[in-house]
Amino acid sequence: MGINMVSMLRKLLFVCACLALAPFLRAGGYEIAGVVDVSTNDTTLLISYTDKKIPHFEYYGKKLNSPGDFIGKGGMTPPEMGEENPLYSGRGGKNFLEPALAVVHSDGDLNTELLFEGAEKSVSKDGNVQTTVVKLKDTKHDFFVNLIFTAYMKENVISERAVIVNGQKGAVELQKFASSYISLRGREYYLTHINGAWANEANVSEDRLTRGMTTIQSRKLVRTTLSENPSFMLSLNAPLSEKSGEVVAGALVWNGNYKLDFEFDEFSNLNIISGIMPVNYALGAGEKFETPEFVFTYSSEGAGKATRNMHDWARNYGVYAGNKQRPILLNCWEGVHFDIKEDVMFEIIDDAADIGAEMFVMDDGWFGTKFPRNDEFAGLGDWAVNPRKLPRGIAPLAEHAASKGMRFGIWIEPEMVNPKSELAQAHPDWIVGAKGREKPLIRNQWLLDLSNPEVQDFVFGVFDSILKSSDKISYIKWDANRHLEQVGSAYLPADRQERFYIDYVRGLNEVYRRIREKYPDIIIQACSSGGGRVDYASLKYADEAWGSDNTSALSRIFIQYGESLIYPVKAIGAHVARSPRRNVATSMKFRSDVAMMGRFGIEMRPKNLTKEEREDLKRAVSTYKSIRDVVCDGDMYRLVSPFKDPNYAATMFVSKDKRRAVAFIFCVNENENTDRPYFKLDGLDPNKKYKVSEINADRPICMQNGKTLSGEYLMNRGVGPRFMYGLSSCVVELTAVE
Repeated sequence: MGINMVSMLRKLLFVCACLALAPFLRAGGYEIAGVVDVSTNDTTLLISYTDKKIPHFEYYGKKLNSPGDFIGKGGMTPPEMGEENPLYSGRGGKNFLEPALAVVHSDGDLNTELLFEGAEKSVSKDGNVQTTVVKLKDTKHDFFVNLIFTAYMKENVISERAVIVNGQKGAVELQKFASSYISLRGREYYLTHINGAWANEANVSEDRLTRGMTTIQSRKLVRTTLSENPSFMLSLNAPLSEKSGEVVAGALVWNGNYKLDFEFDEFSNLNIISGIMPVNYALGAGEKFETPEFVFTYSSEGAGKATRNMHDWARNYGVYAGNKQRPILLNCWEGVHFDIKEDVMFEIIDDAADIGAEMFVMDDGWFGTKFPRNDEFAGLGDWAVNPRKLPRGIAPLAEHAASKGMRFGIWIEPEMVNPKSELAQAHPDWIVGAKGREKPLIRNQWLLDLSNPEVQDFVFGVFDSILKSSDKISYIKWDANRHLEQVGSAYLPADRQERFYIDYVRGLNEVYRRIREKYPDIIIQACSSGGGRVDYASLKYADEAWGSDNTSALSRIFIQYGESLIYPVKAIGAHVARSPRRNVATSMKFRSDVAMMGRFGIEMRPKNLTKEEREDLKRAVSTYKSIRDVVCDGDMYRLVSPFKDPNYAATMFVSKDKRRAVAFIFCVNENENTDRPYFKLDGLDPNKKYKVSEINADRPICMQNGKTLSGEYLMNRGVGPRFMYGLSSCVVELTAVE
């Protein structure tokens, strides 16, 4: 063998040796001591720890068959430049990026360096939920963090939360305490999130992230999702697409102040830090602090798949009674507003039953004696029936609804109080505000201090006493019509005032817990000036959220589309209204078709309908009953975004067995339209034949109506409504045939 050949062989052996060591070496010479694999059926989250017990967030994405091959590869950062991809970064030490955890230890030390102490796994009885607890400890102090990862196997969703334990002899001060720290690697990142304002919720925005920090946050405490939502979709390397590309979607399960940070660092990582809005929170010796969950999913098939993962998780685990059918309800608010009268309520109940509704809900204005609730200026806090409006109380109304085959519901706003109320006069110390300062009003009301256990008892008592007034009440619309401005608690000590931001939410959720313990079957709607409580923390206890006070059908196409990115449509109330906002005249059919894409309901006094409108509404109610299971429990496919197309919007729902589907197609342009567009469908079985039937229509406009076509044709050619004018709609039902 020649000298050159020997030299080449030596080089080859050296290269092979390096490749063999690659799975076990991190840049800078750290040896990988082990990995923790948190996987679902189709995704993998991978954690490593070195021989020096340093934990790293290695990977999150498509399912790995050989996770060991990914360890130590990809050009890791030398340790002298800081620990790249920390699992849960503390402030100080070798970390110079935004931390997940910031602590002032009992000796004044500002640094926290967490080392890996072990991991434990457990599995649910059905095998679908796998929990991994990763134990971390500070290098210097008896200070511990347990990261709890819960993998929902079939849904391909993972949740993460932290349990922080102070084992030191003295108190520590928590200054930041995130629920999760996720590090992604890509070339560029596109952040999609929903935002807006009252009656204009859930606008969809997409931003290409630049180096540095981007933040989604809310300081409102109450109605925290009215303007911003603690959720997002993150697309890697290309703008968000419905059917292709890598997407990570996530939502924080918290109904108070929150902060989601997206740090695009100098190494091209995107570090996502999600949690409660930081405050200074004292943690005594031996005490622990538990963060809320952050739930997230990965899709290699675009936004649509990420949405379907989140919806499946929500129905099975994230929304109260998520697999139960929701009733069609009629709410009287837009029909009578505060003008509640017994005879009018009986009239509306009769009309609701005739139309086919399954629930009647009496809204605001039924209570207050010394300070009657005739407008928004008085009565909140005094939850006694107004005898001038309902001389026989609530029970006869609930019983009458039951006699008509319907259920009965009622509106409350128990967290709030008007200055003109007996409650405000009796308990000024229950009102949130700083001593010696004038308390600001929003909607002429103040906020009650739910950090106070006595106030928690009061709010629970409001719910409890109303339910005791009749065993026929089965639905509560729980409203909250202001956010927090001035802060101050007469209950909390002076040196613990910052805890209010967290203790208020914990107090609210404790009330929810007590209610659910006693009333597991009552349907609760989380309403907060419309869309102020569209979040998974509220939906943990509430069957549904009210999507927006804006019931204009044209507006609702946009609002419901945005909310559907993360939240399942069966958990979003969508109502047909008599007098929509924006002064846009739309037909009863158009309004009904929009409402059928959510938990269908009605918001009006039917007496004010024309005969034709009433018949159209009755037809819509009947139609929705026939497709409700597909819409509410099927897979959602967004076909055309109203935020991207100036003329059209289209969404469809497909049953899990792909034997039934419903497509909703809208012309959103207000002008006359003579286009003949085709809309490619999605989610069908290409090998099945489907009967195409246009529903909820007197005169069908779908050119394929009545035909039997293959799923392949429908997904590659589509259906073509003949829209002849603006603001029109077409609903197509597809049924598999043998």
